[in-house]
Amino acid sequence: MKVAVVGATGLVGTKMLQVLAERNFPVDELIPVASERSVGKEVEFKGKAYKVVTAIDAIALKPDVAIFSAGGSTSLEQAPKFAEAGITVIDNSSAWRMDPTKKLVVPEINAHVLTAEDKIIANPNCSTIQMVVALNDLHKRYKIKRIVVSTYQSVTGTGKKAVDQLMGERGKAMNGSSGDYPMAYKYPIDLNAIPQIDVFLDNGYTKEEMKMVNETRKIMGDDSIRVTATTVRIPVMGGHSESVNVEFEKDFDLAEVRKILSATAGVVLVDDTATQQYPMPKDAHERDEVFVGRLRRDETQPNTLNMWIVSDNLRKGAATNAVQIAEYLQEKNLL
Repeated sequence: MKVAVVGATGLVGTKMLQVLAERNFPVDELIPVASERSVGKEVEFKGKAYKVVTAIDAIALKPDVAIFSAGGSTSLEQAPKFAEAGITVIDNSSAWRMDPTKKLVVPEINAHVLTAEDKIIANPNCSTIQMVVALNDLHKRYKIKRIVVSTYQSVTGTGKKAVDQLMGERGKAMNGSSGDYPMAYKYPIDLNAIPQIDVFLDNGYTKEEMKMVNETRKIMGDDSIRVTATTVRIPVMGGHSESVNVEFEKDFDLAEVRKILSATAGVVLVDDTATQQYPMPKDAHERDEVFVGRLRRDETQPNTLNMWIVSDNLRKGAATNAVQIAEYLQEKNLL
């Protein structure tokens, strides 16, 4: 199978290559694609070097599938060109997620909606993916009415520039170095928390917050679910964390909630207060699962559960979810 990775030299693109190799996706020929300035550079995949090519060159090589992680503007411009050539695109940007003609897919939840006619498939936002993986089976059992979510998101979600800013600030604080480093954020991120991810919209929410609202409804296929979000960037590397307060229509038993979560595909329950066991980003780092803990009843109103959800945003929140979509398409002979 010929596989193109568009944005192959970026943080998520590099992780895509790693995940494709780890999961032994049947790549007979890899076609790494990046911007003009990266053309000719080499990326390594399974011990072999591959030269980066342009999108035009990649289309001419007729890959079976193209996994995009190159930003929204690139996806809007290039994905239709790949699709017109008969290539299935799995896009990791926000470009197509809310397009009513495109499927927004988390394989554990709604891969069954995919058909061979779907030539541009949207990969959801990282913070949305981990939340819906944890909540979908509970929704089936108790019916979600409302979700209040606050996120604590890794700098890796912004990209390499943000990682460089964090490490530059940390180096300066620790050894007094005055080396130059980029500013991905308006403010320092080390020893700080920035309550803004993406741009502010007219309603006072950020674009990231509204992604969680709209994508959750689309993936779970239920527009009646009310979602309100506050998304925050913090100086961690391992993954995103979320404090989730979820109100159900039906009452629940905590023992049954634990049983459901323990049986949910892609979820690992880490919830033992007696031994101080709960999910943390450092434990989710380089893992594909969604970790759930701190389960407790909200004592201020009925039928409401508090939970803590953690996942590696570069893996399940991006690369792994996209590769799982490709695996499903291959398994069902939809490529």
